[in-house]
Amino acid sequence: MKQIITQVDAFANKPFHGNPAAVCVLKHPQEDYWMQQVAAEMNLSETAFLVTEDNGFNLRWFTPTVEVPLCGHATLASAHVLWSEGHLLPDEIAYFHTKSGVLVAKKKSNWIELDFPVNYSQTVEAPVELNTILGVSYKSVSLNSLGYLVEVESAEIVREMQPNFQEMQKLDVANIIVTSIGDGEYDFVSRFFAPGLGINEDPVTGAAHCCLAPFWQEKLNKNEFLAYQASSRGGVVKVYYPGKDRVFLAGQAITVMRGELQ
Repeated sequence: MKQIITQVDAFANKPFHGNPAAVCVLKHPQEDYWMQQVAAEMNLSETAFLVTEDNGFNLRWFTPTVEVPLCGHATLASAHVLWSEGHLLPDEIAYFHTKSGVLVAKKKSNWIELDFPVNYSQTVEAPVELNTILGVSYKSVSLNSLGYLVEVESAEIVREMQPNFQEMQKLDVANIIVTSIGDGEYDFVSRFFAPGLGINEDPVTGAAHCCLAPFWQEKLNKNEFLAYQASSRGGVVKVYYPGKDRVFLAGQAITVMRGELQ
């Protein structure tokens, strides 16, 4: 029997926006090499593979080049597929067993809420070449397990910057979240550059918002945010950070295509 693979635009309410992810609900576990080859063939920022487990699903995420320990948009896409294709009933909770622990997704009207671990950042001395690589001045630089977190002066700078990815890839940590206070309806905006993961720019990144939530909570003294990731595709993320060790991210998702793996 052929294996179905579904492409979903996550953190989007219409096609060709947000962050595309491929989702494959496997009938049986597969070898790592095979999953990596499928991810390379799909050539999206992430491809998610799920296998039914007791009380949930084992979930793994692959970029075209490496497996990653956490991915927000592909988890959102996976939850969307489980509900939209009948693997779960609409009122059932999705439990994912992952390399980042148990993750939970709940359907809330036409939004999906994800329960993720927080990712704190520590202030560090910036690499001397950072200004040149980013092409902009920065206000602060910190570091977390995902990469650098760089604050700049305005949302306009975030939207218009054009980093040098070739030079960025030479950094010891070649992944950079750039953020600023928001404009208009958004509390903050961001972009995520990740040549270290084989992705020059990720369109919308749930994992980055696990870093951004505590950063902006401290600066804005609030715990609910409407955030925008200002890539060319763009995407809206609702963020709730009550403190302690969990961040709640909500987004929308839409199926774009379904196919069969030969």
